[in-house]
Formats: sequence, C-alpha cells, structure tokens
Amino acid sequence: MNNYYLGSSRNQEEGEKPFWISYADLMTALMILFLVIMVSALTAISNQVEQTTKSKQSAAATTKPESESPEPATELDMQSQQRMAEIGQICEQIKAQSGVANPNIEVDCGLHRIDFGEAGRFARDDFRLDTAGESALLDLVPVILAAADTDLGRKWLKQILIEGFTDTDGSYLYNLNLSLKRSEWVMCTLLRNDAERVNQFTPVQRKQIKKLFLAGGVSFNQAKISKDESRRVELRLQFHGLTDDTGQNPANEFKFENDTVEKCFI
Repeated sequence: MNNYYLGSSRNQEEGEKPFWISYADLMTALMILFLVIMVSALTAISNQVEQTTKSKQSAAATTKPESESPEPATELDMQSQQRMAEIGQICEQIKAQSGVANPNIEVDCGLHRIDFGEAGRFARDDFRLDTAGESALLDLVPVILAAADTDLGRKWLKQILIEGFTDTDGSYLYNLNLSLKRSEWVMCTLLRNDAERVNQFTPVQRKQIKKLFLAGGVSFNQAKISKDESRRVELRLQFHGLTDDTGQNPANEFKFENDTVEKCFI
C-alpha cells in the first residue's frame, strides 16, 4: 500500500513539471517584452529632448536677447585703452624722428626697445662704443627729450633704462660688472663735460637726462644668437601706470642740477 501512494505522488509531481516550466517561460518572455518596451520608450524620449534642446540653441543663436548683449566697457577699461594708444603715439613719434636723425637707430614699439644695430655693439671685454655708436646715441637723445617734453610724454613716459649686455664668455659676476660698465659708459657719454670732452647738451637737457635716464646692467640674460650681437647696448622705454604718482620728489631736485664739471670714473 505504501508503494501505491509513493507511486501516485511521484506520478503527480512529474505531471506538474511541464506546467511550471511553461509558466516560467511565459513570465521570462513577458519580462523581456517589458524591458524592450521600456528601452524603446526611453530612447524615444531622449531623442525628443535632444531635438528640443538643439532647436532652442539654434533659435537662441539666431536671435540673441538684448539682455545677453556684451556688457559695455568699464571706465577703467576705457582708460587703459586710452593709455595704450597714447603710449603708442609717444613711441611712434620717437621712431619717426630718430629714423631721420640717424639710420642706425632701430625702435621697436611693440617691445618699447631701442637699439643701434651694429653701431651699438661692443668689442670683446670692452665697455666703450665706437664713433658710430656714440654718434647714434647722441643723435637719439634729443629726440627722446623732445618726446618727453610733450603733453603725452609728461603724462606717461617714466624713464629710459640703459641696458648693457655681454656674451656668455667669462664668469657670471665678471659679465655682470662688464654689463654695468657698458650702461654706465652710455650715461657718462651723455653727461660728461670735463676737459677731455665738451658736452653737446644744454644745462636744461642735462637735467632732463639725469631725471629720465637710468643705467642698469643685465649680463648675458638675453643673449643673441651670436656673441657679437650679444655684446650690445639697448634702451628700454618705461611708462607710468594708471595709478602711478608722476610727480618728482622735491627733496631730490637739487641732485639734478647742472654741475660745472662732471667727470666719468670708469
């Protein structure tokens, strides 16, 4: 009897298996169908959103609202632009007049630098320019002084930095001393009025030179391709900023007065 019941139970379980298998397959198919429908719906929505966004961007690019127009330049921006334009006028005046005074003078208004080409080069281990270099220097200075004495010059021109350069031969300190001597020699050439050399500038011009020109050496920090080109002198135009105090210190005025005899010590 027990065998009968066991056999009946086994037959019942085996008879129910196809039903559960079919039901599981049906549910799997329904889940796959649901996922396919969801993916299709999300893709359609995404495409619609993307097309709407592109349409809005295209419309915005075609018709830009007045509220999004560029902001007007501030007063500081306009002052800065005016400053640069007026500085450009000063430099262009120096460039035009110096070209007439001496063909060796080369003015770069982009970098605000003045050099003298081959005439502004030094011999090896020397700090004196030859006759052509000295002539170019003496021809340039009246042009700079004239530009500095204009309304724009008094407003913006701060100083003229004399920079002496060396090649890469020798130690750093040796070249630093040599570059300083080269820039100092230029200053001496402009100011000396001892028995060996009669200065060509008036007392008023000499006072301007003392106020405006500044000697400073830079060694081989900006060496050129060749050593001959590196041994040179350049003048760098420096200008006041918008907020600079352009007045002179009254306590220093007496130092700029003209001396009867001024001698170089290099």
